[in-house]
Parts: sequence; structure tokens; C-alpha cells
Amino acid sequence: MSLSVQSKLLISAGLIASASAIWHLLCIFGGPSWFVFARAPQQIIDSAVQGTLLAPIGTIIVASLMFACTFFAFSAVGLIRKVPLLKSALITIAILCTLRGLIAIPTFVTSSGLDIWQIVASTVWFYVGICFVAGSIEQDKLGKSGT
Repeated sequence: MSLSVQSKLLISAGLIASASAIWHLLCIFGGPSWFVFARAPQQIIDSAVQGTLLAPIGTIIVASLMFACTFFAFSAVGLIRKVPLLKSALITIAILCTLRGLIAIPTFVTSSGLDIWQIVASTVWFYVGICFVAGSIEQDKLGKSGT
């Protein structure tokens, strides 16, 4: 099975999304300090400290969205069956991930200096967004060629 560059990019994006989803789920078991380390919103950290359901439910929802990214990436490549709304999902994911990568730029510099975590996370999600852009273009070409 020979894969195009775009397919390899989508596979890498899917693997990153899965790893991120697993990391988020591990925060539930790791407790409040893991949510702090992951730069979760204060409301989620407070929920983890208090033992309320907001932190685990919110984390499961976010992880599910990340696993959905993997599902659509792998479907586009042909690793799993084709799913409905594939092109629309690829475009939506591409936009959201790219924006996530770009929107954090103003938060790189904090009162304590550069936020390395934010730089790394934003760079990774920008990369994932670009991978989905490439995959979306490939899917569009495949759709027009009838394959």
C-alpha cells in the first residue's frame, strides 16, 4: 500500500489527536495537578479539586472530539471505512485546528515570560490543522476524479 504525502500527513494528525485525547483522559486519573499542568481552565481545575462532575465530563467530551478527528483522518486515508460527511468534517477540523494554533499567539508572552507549553501546543495544533487542510484538498481532488 503506497500512501501519498497527504495521507501520511493525515495519519500523523490522527495519531497526534489520539495521543492528545488519551492525555486528556489521563488527567481525570491524575487529578487536579494534571489539570493544572495541562493548563485547563480554572473552572475545570476547581471541579477536579472539589470532585464534581464538570472536570471528568468536560474532559471526556474534549477527548471524544479529538478521537473524532482521528476517526475522520483515518477514514479519509482508507484505514477504516468511509464515513458520511467526510469532506465537511475534514474542512471543519482543518479550520478549527489551524485557528487553535493561531489564536493562542497573543498568549505566548505572559507576565512571567514566554509560555513554552502554549507555544508547543499551538504549534502542534497548527501542524494538525495543516495536515487536515492537505487531506481536505486530496479528498476534494479524489471526489472530482470519481475515485
